[in-house]
Amino acid sequence: MIAAGGLRWILTLLFAVPTVYGLWRTVRTGTGPAVRVDHGLHAVMGALMIAMTWPWGMDLPTTPQVVLFSLGALWFLAAIAFRARDRDTRAAVRAAVPHVVMMGAMAWMVAVMASSGTMSGGTAMGGGDDMAGMDMSGGTGIAAMTLGGTGPKATAALLAAVLAAFGLVWLSRALDRAKARDLPSAPASGGPEPTGRRPVGALDPACHAAMALGMAVMFVVLV
Repeated sequence: MIAAGGLRWILTLLFAVPTVYGLWRTVRTGTGPAVRVDHGLHAVMGALMIAMTWPWGMDLPTTPQVVLFSLGALWFLAAIAFRARDRDTRAAVRAAVPHVVMMGAMAWMVAVMASSGTMSGGTAMGGGDDMAGMDMSGGTGIAAMTLGGTGPKATAALLAAVLAAFGLVWLSRALDRAKARDLPSAPASGGPEPTGRRPVGALDPACHAAMALGMAVMFVVLV
C-alpha cells in the first residue's frame, strides 16, 4: 500500500509502539479481563497496520480481518454499559467512541481495498466517479495504490481527518499526563490523589495517539 520506502519504515516503527505496548498490557499480571481484550485488539490492529504498509500484507485473508475489527467495534460499543458504572455515562461514551471509530475504520479500509481489487481483477483499478475502484499506478510516488471514485475518496478523507483529531487529542493528553508526573504531591486531604506516588498513565494515550495518527496517514495516501 505504501510505495515510499522511508514512509513505510516510519509507519512501521510508529505502529510497532502500540503493538508492543498492547501485547505487554495483554499479558501483564494484574490486568483485568476487559482491559486485556482492549489491548489485545489494539495489538492485533497495530500488527495488521504494519502488514498493510508492506506488499506482503495485501496477501493476508480479508474476511477474518473485517470480522475481527467489526467485532472489535461492537466490543468497545457494548463495553460502554459496564464501564459506565465506574464513571459518568457521557464520559464512558466519549472514551469509547474513538476506539469504535478506529476499529470500524480498519474494517472499512480492509473491505474497500479487497472490494476494489476484486472489481479490478488485479489490474489497474478505476471506474466511474461513484465506482469503488483503485489505481495501482502509484503515481504520487508515495502510495502503491489509491482509491478511485468520489465516494471512497471522500470517506477516506473524512476518516483521515477524524483520526488525526483523535490522535492530537490523545497526544495532548499524554503530554499533560507526562508533565503531571513531575508536579509536587498533593496534600493528603482536601485535594486530588497525589500524582507523585505513581505514573499517571501517559503511555496509554501516547500509544493511542501513535495508532490514530498513523492510521490517518494511511487514509491520506489512499485519497
